[in-house]
Amino acid sequence: MTDLTQNLPATLKSIPKGWLASLLILALLAIFDTQQLPETLVFTADALIGTAPFIAFAVIAVAYIKASGAESMLAKVFEGNQVQMVALAALAGGLSPFCSCEVIPFIAGLLAVGAPLSAVMAFWLSSPLMDPMMFAITAGAISWEFAVAKAVFAVGLGLMGGYATMAFRASAVFDDPLRPNTAVGGCGCGPAPFSGKPVWQFWSDSKRVDTFRSTAIENALFLFKWLTLAYVLESVMLAYVPAESIATLLGGDGAGPVILGALIGGPAYLNGYAAVPLVGELMNQGMAVGAAMSFIIAGGVSCIPAAVAVWPLVKLRVFTAYIGFGVIGAMIAGFIANATL
Repeated sequence: MTDLTQNLPATLKSIPKGWLASLLILALLAIFDTQQLPETLVFTADALIGTAPFIAFAVIAVAYIKASGAESMLAKVFEGNQVQMVALAALAGGLSPFCSCEVIPFIAGLLAVGAPLSAVMAFWLSSPLMDPMMFAITAGAISWEFAVAKAVFAVGLGLMGGYATMAFRASAVFDDPLRPNTAVGGCGCGPAPFSGKPVWQFWSDSKRVDTFRSTAIENALFLFKWLTLAYVLESVMLAYVPAESIATLLGGDGAGPVILGALIGGPAYLNGYAAVPLVGELMNQGMAVGAAMSFIIAGGVSCIPAAVAVWPLVKLRVFTAYIGFGVIGAMIAGFIANATL
């Protein structure tokens, strides 16, 4: 498919896509609905101000983890008994601040030295679903209850996929999983992790202070960009999408909305942080909590950044299993959420 950005002026191409999408939506409102434009701007500003404490907490927490080198402890998860490894990998994936592309060289190295695919699968499945920033944003945009449930489901999905991979490790699906001549590299989305033991009082080390500063600025801009787009879209959705349509399609406690939420979660998913406020508003308009949970989990596993973190390293059959685990796990999470939340 031809890249639509090829026909854009060079000045527009230089604008990050998140900002470009927000500007295009506001431009369309300015042309076709001038009354809605100020309402959207006010709504977006108010929403960002309301979410600011959660953004600040998330940004500082992740910057501290990076600067102290706490993420270097992650490698210890992949040592020891395989059953224990899967459990720790699923837990670590749901807590670590790695972005999806940052895990590529880390995981590639583990696979190359013989780390079990089961533990890697557990980490892969839980990692894109939850991290400190995602938890804070979900709690602020939806609810603490939903954020805690999603974190539990993220770890649960990692456990399910990890132990299933371990049980069938000798099958044709998981045998010899790596692509030949796999080449990997970082994505330039943040400073490389520090090695060795964490330095909790990092502020006496100028390099670590620089890492704290750069990580905080980078993540603050990242969240601001995608949450701005999310709130602009949310305002437009409130203005033009009837709540009855959402309630009819994705409301209720039956199996249909949960299954539909999981199936459309991948194709319809935005950046994970941008998706959270939209899902919150869909719930306000009648989307069932189970459908919301299945949508947000399936989307997190199959979205482009998460999928790209898996695709370069493993063969198609293993990648297909990864996506399958994500969709099935999302449906299970949705059914449980309907029954408990």
